[in-house]
Formats: sequence, C-alpha cells, structure tokens
Amino acid sequence: MTHPTPPGPSVPDAGVRWVVPLAELTRGDLSVAGGKGANLGELVRAGFPVPEGVVITTAAYRAVAEEDPVIRDALPAGPGAGSDDRPGRPADASAIGSVLRERFAAVGIPPVLAEEITAAYHRLGSGPVAVRSSATAEDLPGAAFAGQQDTLLGVVGEQALLDAVRQCWGSLWNDRASAYRRRRGIDPAGAAVAVVVQRMVPADFAGVLFTANPVTGARDEVVVDAGAGLGESVVSGLVTPDHIVVGPDGGIRSRQAGRREVVLRQFPAGGVERITPDRLEDPEPPLSDAVARELADLGRAVAAHFGCPQDVEWARHDERFVLLQARPMTALPPPPIRLNRRQRFLGPVFAELVPLRPYPMDMSAWLLPGPGRMLRRMLAELPGLHLDLADVLPEVDGVVDRFVPPSPRPTPAVLGAPRRLLPRLRRFRPADWTADRRFTAFEQEVGRLTGFDPSTLDWTVLRRLPRRAAEAVDLITDLRVDHLPRAGFDLLRLRLALGALGLGELFGDLAAGPTRTSDANAALDALAATVRETPALRVAFSGSGLADLADRIATDPAAAGFREALQAFLDEYGHRETTSLLLMSGPTWREDPAAVLSTVAALASAPSAPTGPGRAELARRRLLAHPLVGRRRIGALDRLVEGARAAVALREDTHFHSTRTLPVLQRAVREIGSRFTAAGVLDDPADVLHLRRGEIERSPAPDTLSAAGSDRIRTLVAARSARRDELAGVPLIAPAVLFGDRTHDDDVLLTGTPAGGGRVTGPVRIVHSHTGFARLATGDVLVCPATNPSWTPLFGRAAAVVVDHGGAASHAAIVAREYGIPAVMGTGTGTTVLTDGQQVTVDGDAGTVADAGRAG
Repeated sequence: MTHPTPPGPSVPDAGVRWVVPLAELTRGDLSVAGGKGANLGELVRAGFPVPEGVVITTAAYRAVAEEDPVIRDALPAGPGAGSDDRPGRPADASAIGSVLRERFAAVGIPPVLAEEITAAYHRLGSGPVAVRSSATAEDLPGAAFAGQQDTLLGVVGEQALLDAVRQCWGSLWNDRASAYRRRRGIDPAGAAVAVVVQRMVPADFAGVLFTANPVTGARDEVVVDAGAGLGESVVSGLVTPDHIVVGPDGGIRSRQAGRREVVLRQFPAGGVERITPDRLEDPEPPLSDAVARELADLGRAVAAHFGCPQDVEWARHDERFVLLQARPMTALPPPPIRLNRRQRFLGPVFAELVPLRPYPMDMSAWLLPGPGRMLRRMLAELPGLHLDLADVLPEVDGVVDRFVPPSPRPTPAVLGAPRRLLPRLRRFRPADWTADRRFTAFEQEVGRLTGFDPSTLDWTVLRRLPRRAAEAVDLITDLRVDHLPRAGFDLLRLRLALGALGLGELFGDLAAGPTRTSDANAALDALAATVRETPALRVAFSGSGLADLADRIATDPAAAGFREALQAFLDEYGHRETTSLLLMSGPTWREDPAAVLSTVAALASAPSAPTGPGRAELARRRLLAHPLVGRRRIGALDRLVEGARAAVALREDTHFHSTRTLPVLQRAVREIGSRFTAAGVLDDPADVLHLRRGEIERSPAPDTLSAAGSDRIRTLVAARSARRDELAGVPLIAPAVLFGDRTHDDDVLLTGTPAGGGRVTGPVRIVHSHTGFARLATGDVLVCPATNPSWTPLFGRAAAVVVDHGGAASHAAIVAREYGIPAVMGTGTGTTVLTDGQQVTVDGDAGTVADAGRAG
C-alpha cells in the first residue's frame, strides 16, 4: 500500500519525543507511553529481565492524528464540548470507529517520525519484533483492557513495522476497546495510544502468572499458566495450558497438565508458525517444580516492586526468563477467610440476599437501619445473640469491600432468654398479629409517608424522609420480636407430632397456608387467565418484547380490562422488591412492571392449573387417614396445623409489610439526587447512591451549598464511583471460599446444599433475571443466580431448581419444598457450568446435578 506523506510537523515540538527507549521510562509516564509501555519501563529501570525495546509515544499518535483532516474530524471532541454534531461526522460510535481504523491503516507518517521508528528498529537488530498497542487507559487498577487493542508478532522489515504501528493506532478505535471504555466510563476524547516495539523472544515456554490466586483471592499463592512456544497461544485462549499453583514456601500446591492443542513458533524471516500437536516430534516437558518456583519468585518480586498483586506475561528461552508485561490484577476476590461451621451454614443464605454490591445509600438508608436493625434486634432480644450486618458487609472508604459470612455470637443476655421468651409465648399468637395496635400505628405511618410528594417538600423535611421510612420498619420489628417465639413453638409442635406419626414429610405441605405472597401469586394467576382468555392479549404476550408489551397494554383498547387489573395488582403489591429485600437501589414492581409482565407471560403460556384439592389439603387427608389418628384427635391436629400456618404467614407477611415504605424511601432519594443535579453538584441524579444518608442529612440545601461544600460532595462521589468501577467484576466473596472444595464423580456436574427432596430429570433453563421468566417452560430445570419472592410463581412450572447462592433456609429452598420439587442450593457456578437445553438429573436429597446421559 502506498501511504501519502502528510504535510505535518517535520520535527516534534520542543520537549516532545516521538520515540523513547524503554529504559528511559517509569510507571509515571502513563500519558507518554501508555500503561503497557510505562510498566515495562519501570521493570527495566528496576533491573528485571525485559526484552530490549522502544515506545512510539502518544505524542507521535497525536501528531499524526491532528494532521490528517479525516481523522481529526472523526475523533471525539474534547471534554466540555457538549453535543458533538460536526458536519459529516458519523453519529454511531461503531461507524466512527470504522472510519478511524480505515484511515489510520492508510495514514501518512511524517518522514522524521518514520526515520526515528526505523532507526530504532535497526538499533534493535533489524530482526523480528513484537509490536504492541499501549493505551493510556490500560493496565490500570480496575481497567486492564486485556486484549482490547492489537498486538502483532514476528514483524520484520521497515515497511512491515510502519504498517504494524498504523494498525496499533487504529486498534484504539476497534469495537472491543470502544465498548470497554463505555462500560468503564472512560471519556474517549482523552484516549490515546502509544506503541511498544521489542525484540522478539523465540520462547521455548511462555504464558501468564498471577501473583495472587484469581479464583480464591489467596495473596500467598502464585498461579502459573504455561504453554509451549509463544505466549500468545495462552493469552488468546488457543490452548489449555499447564496450570500450576505455587505456595508461599515454594511448594507446588496443585498441578494440572495442559492439552497443548496448538504451539506458536516464530519464523526467523518474520511471522508466526502455528503447529498442531501431531507435528511435534518431541514435545517439551512441562515446567519442572524448580523452574516453577523460580518463576513464582520472579513474579513475587514484581508484585513487591509495584505494591499490589500483578498479572504478568512471561517467556522462557535458553533457560532464562524474561518479562513481557506486568499490570495490576483486576477482578481479584477479597483475601479468603477461614469459615467456621456457623458461617458455612449461614453464608450461602445471606449471600443470596446480596446479589449485587450495595451502594453507600443502600447500606446507610435501608440495609442497616431497616432489615439490618430488624435482624439485630430479633437476635439480641430473643436468644441473646449479636449480629451486625455492618460486619457482614464491611465498607472501606464508603464502599462495601467484601462479604463476610455471618457468625452470630452469644452475649450474656443468652442466660435471660427463657425469662424473655416465656411471657411472649403465652401472650402473643401469630394469628392475631395484625390486630395489634402497633400494626395499626404502622399502617397510619405508611399512609402519612405515602401521602408525601417529595418534589414539593422543603429541604429540611425531604432530607429526613429516608430516615422516617426506615424507622417505620421498627414497628414491624416490634411485632416480629413479640410474636416469633410462639411461631417457633407452634412449628415445633407440628413437626414433633408428625414425626411421632412417621409423617414428617408432610410438614412443608401442611404448614403452607395463605400468605400475602400466595395472595400475590393468585393475583398473578388471575392476570394470566385474563391473557389466555383474551385473543388480542394472548397474541401480544406470546410475541412482544417486554418494552413493546408495556406500550401496547397502555394504549390498546382491548387491554383496558387487563390494564385496570394490573393497576390494582400494583397498587396492592407494587412495593415488592425486584432485586433483594436488602437493596433500595433496585426497582420495585411498580417502578418496573416488566417483572410482573414477564411473570404473567410465563404463566399465560402454560395451561390453566388443574382444579381440585391442593397439596395442603391432600397432605391433611393423609394425616387424618393415619390409623393412630382417631376422631377425637382431628380437632387437636387441625389446631396444630392452623398454628403452624399462622407462624409461616407471620414470617412471610411481616416481610411483605416491612417493604411497604421502600417506595417512599426511593422517591425521596431520587428527589434528593435531582436537586443536587439541578444545582450542578452532581452530574446525574443516580450519583446520589454514592452518598450516605448521614451526609445528606448534614448537607444544606443543594442550591445553597458553598463551593467548598459542592466540591466535597463531588469528590466523595467521584472517589466512591471510581472504587466501585475498580471492584466491578470482583465477587464479594470467592465461591471457592463460600462453598468449599466440592469434588465429585465424573457424571456429577455440580454439587450444592440439598434443599428439596426428590430426584428429577429435565432440560436446563438458565434465567438470570425477570426478563427471562417467559423462557421457562413446564418441566424445565430452573437454574438461576438467586431468587426473591418475585420468582415464586415460576416454581409451579419448574421440575427442579438449581441456584448459585443460598442454603437450605433461603427463599428458594423454602418455596421449592412447599411446591414439592427438588432443589440444590449454593452450587456457586450453576449458571456458568450448565447450558440451556442440557439434560440433567437433579437430586434434591444428595444435593447434586448430574449429566442425565451418564447418570442413568
């Protein structure tokens, strides 16, 4: 290809360098050399073995870009430029990227710059070189940009090198890199790329090492992935590498042999040869233990130098290691903790309630003062135990850092538990809890709070509204504390009676009486029946996306009856959470009716439920038919059953009512965010989630804030937002820590906690959120990350349930037992190991999920 000579600068501006040796760079030269180049320069200066090389700086990239009119017009405008509607500029990011890549591939390079590049190439020996992109936003904590821009190996010759540099410049604007920047909130206007050019190393072995275990988070382990030949085969996933874990004492903790599907070798004349295993006459042996220890020591030295765990690319040639790249590890789980027996049991249950990292506002305005305070009081005032969710979800600089499975500990109050429990057993009966005057007071407070329009409130009232919404839950907590002792007693009595009769398996069905959750499910069934009976709705629900469906229901005259019924449903049940009871940042059903519509669509696609006695009535008939149950005992047994059902209803219904102030809290927080945004303090109303309730309460009205006050809030939001971005993709706790080492037979795909009896075979259906509810067909095995009450209607269609999180006492397990279907909880990886349509056998008694073809 012929490249025009641009009319650009003949020499760089004073003080600006276009080509810089690696040995002259440090980690502080990010803006000049990009992340990869700056880190390699730091390694060279620290004495680590790095192949000789140079960096073609970001100044060279900018000089070329600024002198080409097509590139200059296509590049994003700088910060603060507002809407970028320059004439002739494509509006679509993908189209802009295509224009930039095509233009950079043909761009002219100023003669002086071309001469500098080729002169540096000859100083490197004029042989094969590696040419690698080094963007200014890559290899940073929380933003590795791994594989997002281009790398070219075995480049030989001046023209080939200049073409490779052009390709690297253009790769800054490929779709992968652009999407990654958008996801990380990185302004493309500030993006620039340098290019690293290094001597090629004809590696015998190469690969990647992590100076902390990326799966468990263990900081004392080094994990090595190694393959024969060039490391690109490992980095790009072409091979299954040898996998070695080295402990802190140099001992090899585990070793797995790779498959060596492909080996990449360097051609001396340029380019890379791809060799398949059957062409290898004498495959190299894997790294020996001694060599693996040597590599681990080198990696630990790199991590010690940079002060944080590192992701290092390496190569070995002629019995010597060289380092090709080093960057901070991203998505690294917190360091593992040793769990006690209580944490092993309770951890999966609580983990189900925290599917997402809570925001500071979640923690301070709802999780801790609402459900957290309820739990703390129930444990302290009844059995005398201490548990604080602030210890379960510890915050560092205002951001939740990890999940520490709870371990309630006894306090001296344990000794007084009988004195506290016995009077409550006699006085408070679960069936009567809504007749208590405190429930009346709660209803009145909810009415007052619901009547507020946050947009009309004075700031002094508005900023305290979130506190009032959380404090109202205290009334439900009072009722729970007083009524739970008798609830537990009544459940125990029924369980003991059934056990004495040898009918313990009937407990779940007999205790499952009417609750507000079952009322909601019945209302959803009624909505689904309306859809089945209305041809226009039946067509709409079977063929529309959720967004189109909501629009059609809102405007179609044929949907008027359904629309009214849906509104009545949302008026009654719309305060229910879609994400988790503990998170106020997720939408409620009223805010996101798509969750309801998706459930209705799933129910409507199945036949109507058969009429006749339900599971509870069938269980009662079995109980009364027992030979040891005479006529005189029927009344007593019925009272036991009713007492147990009232106990279960207390648990469910207090949960239902405790979230009724959630919409009030959400509306108040949104209005607070809007006022900070209108005053120019925040860029987006949703940024208020990065603040804490106390910070809001101490703040003057946003439009009266001083410059210093505004800066303080902006700084807090920016720091916490950046920290969340850094933690994006990092689990709150590593599954390997939470669920332990679960080895199993070859035919067993997953193991977890047995949570629902029985054994069933069916096709897998993975559902990540309510948007996938309609995909579940009758007889499918529902596989999901976690559940909450909005998932309950699906259990009537599922053949079995497999959940990543949760335990035997979690929501999904309880509901599965009520529906009589097998459930396996806390598998950790069910949604990633299994695939849609895969035939599996779920054993709810053994806690296993097996390949149906091999399980037999």
